[in-house]
Amino acid sequence: MSTSTTPRIEVHRAGDRMKTRISWLDSKHSFSFGEHYDPDNTHHGLLLVNNEDVVLPGEGFDTHPHRDMEIVTWVLGGSLVHQDSLGHNGVIYPGLAQRMSAGTGILHSEKNDSWRLDGKLPEHDEPVHFVQMWVVPDEPGVDPGYQQLEIDDELARGDLVTVASGLPRYRDRTAISINSSHAAMHVARLTADSAPVTLPDAPYLHVFVARGEVDMEGVGTLAQGDAVRLTRSGGQLIRPHGDAEVLVWEMHARLGG
Repeated sequence: MSTSTTPRIEVHRAGDRMKTRISWLDSKHSFSFGEHYDPDNTHHGLLLVNNEDVVLPGEGFDTHPHRDMEIVTWVLGGSLVHQDSLGHNGVIYPGLAQRMSAGTGILHSEKNDSWRLDGKLPEHDEPVHFVQMWVVPDEPGVDPGYQQLEIDDELARGDLVTVASGLPRYRDRTAISINSSHAAMHVARLTADSAPVTLPDAPYLHVFVARGEVDMEGVGTLAQGDAVRLTRSGGQLIRPHGDAEVLVWEMHARLGG
Protein backbone atom coordinates (compact mmCIF):
# COMPACT_ATOMS: atom_id res chain seq x y z
CA MET A 1 0.00 0.00 0.00
CA SER A 2 1.18 3.52 -0.75
CA THR A 3 0.05 7.13 -1.00
CA SER A 4 0.18 9.73 -3.77
CA THR A 5 1.29 13.37 -3.66
CA THR A 6 -0.47 14.72 -6.77
CA PRO A 7 -3.78 16.53 -6.08
CA ARG A 8 -6.56 15.42 -8.41
CA ILE A 9 -10.37 15.55 -8.60
CA GLU A 10 -12.20 13.25 -11.02
CA VAL A 11 -15.96 13.33 -11.56
CA HIS A 12 -17.60 10.07 -12.69
CA ARG A 13 -21.18 10.43 -13.86
CA ALA A 14 -23.90 7.91 -13.09
CA GLY A 15 -24.61 7.13 -16.73
CA ASP A 16 -21.02 6.15 -17.43
CA ARG A 17 -20.97 3.26 -14.98
CA MET A 18 -20.72 -0.34 -16.19
CA LYS A 19 -24.04 -2.18 -15.87
CA THR A 20 -25.35 -5.68 -15.24
CA ARG A 21 -29.03 -6.15 -16.01
CA ILE A 22 -30.86 -9.46 -15.76
CA SER A 23 -34.47 -10.32 -15.00
CA TRP A 24 -34.22 -9.73 -11.24
CA LEU A 25 -31.18 -7.46 -10.91
CA ASP A 26 -30.22 -3.95 -12.00
CA SER A 27 -26.62 -3.38 -10.94
CA LYS A 28 -24.36 -0.43 -11.68
CA HIS A 29 -20.59 -0.75 -11.08
CA SER A 30 -18.31 2.19 -10.28
CA PHE A 31 -15.23 -0.02 -10.79
CA SER A 32 -14.36 -3.13 -12.79
CA PHE A 33 -16.52 -5.99 -11.58
CA GLY A 34 -17.10 -9.54 -12.82
CA GLU A 35 -17.19 -9.66 -16.60
CA HIS A 36 -16.89 -5.87 -16.77
CA TYR A 37 -13.17 -5.17 -16.78
CA ASP A 38 -11.39 -1.90 -17.47
CA PRO A 39 -7.67 -1.96 -16.59
CA ASP A 40 -7.81 1.81 -15.99
CA ASN A 41 -10.72 1.55 -13.55
CA THR A 42 -10.02 -1.13 -10.96
CA HIS A 43 -10.02 0.82 -7.66
CA HIS A 44 -9.50 4.12 -5.91
CA GLY A 45 -7.43 4.15 -2.75
CA LEU A 46 -8.45 0.90 -1.03
CA LEU A 47 -11.96 0.80 -2.50
CA LEU A 48 -12.37 -1.97 -5.09
CA VAL A 49 -16.14 -2.25 -5.38
CA ASN A 50 -18.95 0.30 -5.24
CA ASN A 51 -21.99 -1.45 -6.67
CA GLU A 52 -25.45 0.09 -6.63
CA ASP A 53 -27.98 -2.75 -6.83
CA VAL A 54 -31.75 -3.04 -7.16
CA VAL A 55 -33.10 -6.56 -6.54
CA LEU A 56 -36.70 -7.62 -7.15
CA PRO A 57 -38.71 -9.23 -4.31
CA GLY A 58 -38.19 -12.95 -3.82
CA GLU A 59 -34.89 -12.78 -5.69
CA GLY A 60 -31.24 -12.23 -4.87
CA PHE A 61 -27.74 -13.60 -4.74
CA ASP A 62 -27.56 -17.32 -3.89
CA THR A 63 -24.87 -18.63 -1.54
CA HIS A 64 -21.44 -17.68 -2.84
CA PRO A 65 -17.91 -17.36 -1.39
CA HIS A 66 -15.75 -14.38 -0.43
CA ARG A 67 -12.21 -14.22 0.89
CA ASP A 68 -9.87 -11.52 2.30
CA MET A 69 -12.18 -8.56 1.84
CA GLU A 70 -14.06 -6.11 4.08
CA ILE A 71 -17.60 -5.84 2.69
CA VAL A 72 -19.91 -3.01 3.79
CA THR A 73 -23.55 -3.03 2.70
CA TRP A 74 -25.73 0.08 2.93
CA VAL A 75 -29.46 -0.25 2.21
CA LEU A 76 -31.27 2.78 0.76
CA GLY A 77 -34.76 1.32 0.41
CA GLY A 78 -36.53 -1.97 1.10
CA SER A 79 -34.87 -4.80 3.00
CA LEU A 80 -32.09 -7.30 2.31
CA VAL A 81 -31.74 -10.67 4.03
CA HIS A 82 -28.19 -11.76 4.91
CA GLN A 83 -27.33 -15.38 5.78
CA ASP A 84 -23.81 -16.79 6.08
CA SER A 85 -21.80 -19.88 6.92
CA LEU A 86 -20.98 -18.53 10.40
CA GLY A 87 -24.65 -18.78 11.34
CA HIS A 88 -25.50 -15.10 11.07
CA ASN A 89 -28.85 -14.20 9.59
CA GLY A 90 -30.85 -11.01 9.67
CA VAL A 91 -32.64 -8.32 7.76
CA ILE A 92 -30.67 -5.21 6.71
CA TYR A 93 -32.73 -2.05 6.21
CA PRO A 94 -32.11 1.71 5.83
CA GLY A 95 -30.19 3.10 8.79
CA LEU A 96 -28.60 -0.24 9.72
CA ALA A 97 -24.81 -0.37 9.34
CA GLN A 98 -23.55 -3.82 8.31
CA ARG A 99 -20.09 -5.28 7.70
CA MET A 100 -18.87 -8.74 6.77
CA SER A 101 -15.17 -9.61 7.03
CA ALA A 102 -14.51 -12.43 4.59
CA GLY A 103 -11.05 -13.26 5.98
CA THR A 104 -10.01 -16.87 5.49
CA GLY A 105 -13.28 -17.56 3.72
CA ILE A 106 -17.02 -17.21 4.18
CA LEU A 107 -20.16 -18.21 2.29
CA HIS A 108 -23.19 -15.96 2.27
CA SER A 109 -26.39 -15.12 0.43
CA GLU A 110 -28.25 -11.82 0.03
CA LYS A 111 -31.91 -11.86 -0.93
CA ASN A 112 -34.99 -9.68 -1.01
CA ASP A 113 -37.19 -12.20 0.78
CA SER A 114 -37.51 -11.09 4.40
CA TRP A 115 -40.90 -12.79 4.84
CA ARG A 116 -39.26 -16.20 4.36
CA LEU A 117 -36.74 -15.60 7.12
CA ASP A 118 -39.18 -14.11 9.62
CA GLY A 119 -42.18 -16.32 8.98
CA LYS A 120 -44.51 -13.58 10.27
CA LEU A 121 -44.04 -10.79 7.75
CA PRO A 122 -46.40 -10.59 4.77
CA GLU A 123 -44.97 -11.18 1.32
CA HIS A 124 -44.14 -7.85 -0.33
CA ASP A 125 -43.52 -6.49 -3.82
CA GLU A 126 -40.94 -3.80 -2.97
CA PRO A 127 -37.49 -3.95 -4.60
CA VAL A 128 -34.48 -3.56 -2.34
CA HIS A 129 -32.04 -0.79 -3.27
CA PHE A 130 -28.57 -0.92 -1.75
CA VAL A 131 -24.91 -0.07 -2.23
CA GLN A 132 -22.26 -2.69 -1.56
CA MET A 133 -18.65 -1.63 -1.09
CA TRP A 134 -15.47 -3.71 -0.76
CA VAL A 135 -12.20 -2.47 0.75
CA VAL A 136 -8.88 -4.26 1.14
CA PRO A 137 -8.03 -5.40 4.71
CA ASP A 138 -4.69 -4.73 6.38
CA GLU A 139 -3.65 -8.35 6.01
CA PRO A 140 -5.07 -11.58 4.59
CA GLY A 141 -6.09 -14.60 6.57
CA VAL A 142 -7.97 -13.02 9.47
CA ASP A 143 -10.91 -14.81 11.06
CA PRO A 144 -14.14 -14.09 9.18
CA GLY A 145 -16.70 -12.02 11.04
CA TYR A 146 -19.93 -10.03 10.94
CA GLN A 147 -21.20 -6.87 12.63
CA GLN A 148 -24.30 -4.68 12.40
CA LEU A 149 -25.74 -1.72 14.29
CA GLU A 150 -28.72 0.57 13.82
CA ILE A 151 -27.71 4.25 13.56
CA ASP A 152 -30.89 5.95 12.36
CA ASP A 153 -30.87 8.49 15.21
CA GLU A 154 -27.33 9.63 14.43
CA LEU A 155 -28.14 10.02 10.73
CA ALA A 156 -31.15 12.21 11.54
CA ARG A 157 -28.79 14.96 12.75
CA GLY A 158 -27.69 15.62 9.17
CA ASP A 159 -23.98 15.40 10.00
CA LEU A 160 -21.32 13.24 8.38
CA VAL A 161 -21.64 10.06 10.47
CA THR A 162 -18.79 7.54 10.67
CA VAL A 163 -20.44 4.24 9.78
CA ALA A 164 -17.52 1.82 9.33
CA SER A 165 -13.89 2.42 10.20
CA GLY A 166 -10.55 0.92 11.08
CA LEU A 167 -8.84 4.30 11.39
CA PRO A 168 -7.60 4.88 14.95
CA ARG A 169 -8.93 8.46 14.96
CA TYR A 170 -12.53 7.18 14.70
CA ARG A 171 -12.18 4.29 17.14
CA ASP A 172 -14.52 5.82 19.70
CA ARG A 173 -17.16 7.10 17.31
CA THR A 174 -17.60 4.55 14.56
CA ALA A 175 -20.74 2.44 14.38
CA ILE A 176 -18.97 -0.71 13.19
CA SER A 177 -15.31 -1.66 12.76
CA ILE A 178 -13.45 -2.94 9.71
CA ASN A 179 -10.07 -4.65 9.45
CA SER A 180 -8.46 -1.76 7.60
CA SER A 181 -6.53 0.78 9.66
CA HIS A 182 -6.35 3.11 6.64
CA ALA A 183 -10.05 3.42 5.73
CA ALA A 184 -13.34 4.79 7.02
CA MET A 185 -16.79 5.19 5.50
CA HIS A 186 -19.00 8.14 6.43
CA VAL A 187 -22.64 8.80 5.53
CA ALA A 188 -24.58 12.07 5.48
CA ARG A 189 -28.38 11.86 5.26
CA LEU A 190 -29.40 15.40 4.32
CA THR A 191 -32.51 17.52 3.84
CA ALA A 192 -33.04 20.92 2.25
CA ASP A 193 -32.57 22.48 5.69
CA SER A 194 -29.34 20.65 6.51
CA ALA A 195 -26.17 22.65 7.04
CA PRO A 196 -23.34 21.91 4.59
CA VAL A 197 -21.09 18.99 5.50
CA THR A 198 -17.32 19.20 5.15
CA LEU A 199 -15.30 16.43 3.54
CA PRO A 200 -12.36 15.13 5.59
CA ASP A 201 -8.80 15.71 4.40
CA ALA A 202 -7.22 12.50 3.13
CA PRO A 203 -4.87 11.16 0.45
CA TYR A 204 -7.88 9.43 -1.14
CA LEU A 205 -11.59 10.20 -0.95
CA HIS A 206 -14.49 8.60 -2.79
CA VAL A 207 -17.75 10.56 -2.67
CA PHE A 208 -20.89 8.80 -3.95
CA VAL A 209 -24.32 10.42 -4.21
CA ALA A 210 -26.62 7.57 -3.26
CA ARG A 211 -29.86 9.59 -3.29
CA GLY A 212 -30.91 13.04 -4.40
CA GLU A 213 -28.80 15.89 -5.68
CA VAL A 214 -26.06 17.98 -4.07
CA ASP A 215 -23.59 20.73 -4.84
CA MET A 216 -19.93 20.06 -4.09
CA GLU A 217 -17.56 22.97 -3.66
CA GLY A 218 -15.18 23.21 -6.61
CA VAL A 219 -17.12 20.58 -8.58
CA GLY A 220 -20.71 21.76 -9.02
CA THR A 221 -23.92 19.78 -9.11
CA LEU A 222 -23.83 16.04 -8.52
CA ALA A 223 -26.89 13.90 -9.26
CA GLN A 224 -27.87 10.52 -7.89
CA GLY A 225 -25.31 7.92 -8.92
CA ASP A 226 -22.55 10.44 -9.56
CA ALA A 227 -19.20 9.94 -7.83
CA VAL A 228 -16.09 12.02 -7.23
CA ARG A 229 -12.63 10.56 -6.69
CA LEU A 230 -10.27 12.89 -4.88
CA THR A 231 -6.53 12.49 -4.42
CA ARG A 232 -4.64 14.60 -1.89
CA SER A 233 -7.69 16.76 -1.29
CA GLY A 234 -10.52 17.40 1.15
CA GLY A 235 -12.22 20.16 3.06
CA GLN A 236 -14.82 20.82 0.35
CA LEU A 237 -18.37 21.62 1.41
CA ILE A 238 -21.35 19.57 0.23
CA ARG A 239 -24.77 21.26 0.13
CA PRO A 240 -27.99 19.35 -0.61
CA HIS A 241 -30.65 20.56 -3.06
CA GLY A 242 -33.26 18.64 -1.07
CA ASP A 243 -33.36 15.20 0.49
CA ALA A 244 -30.08 13.47 -0.31
CA GLU A 245 -27.73 10.79 0.95
CA VAL A 246 -23.97 10.84 0.39
CA LEU A 247 -21.47 8.03 1.08
CA VAL A 248 -17.86 9.07 1.65
CA TRP A 249 -14.84 6.77 1.85
CA GLU A 250 -11.82 8.33 3.52
CA MET A 251 -8.62 6.41 2.78
CA HIS A 252 -5.03 6.98 3.83
CA ALA A 253 -3.40 4.39 1.58
CA ARG A 254 -4.02 2.79 -1.79
CA LEU A 255 -3.70 -0.64 -3.29
CA GLY A 256 -0.51 -1.26 -5.22
CA GLY A 257 2.55 0.88 -5.81
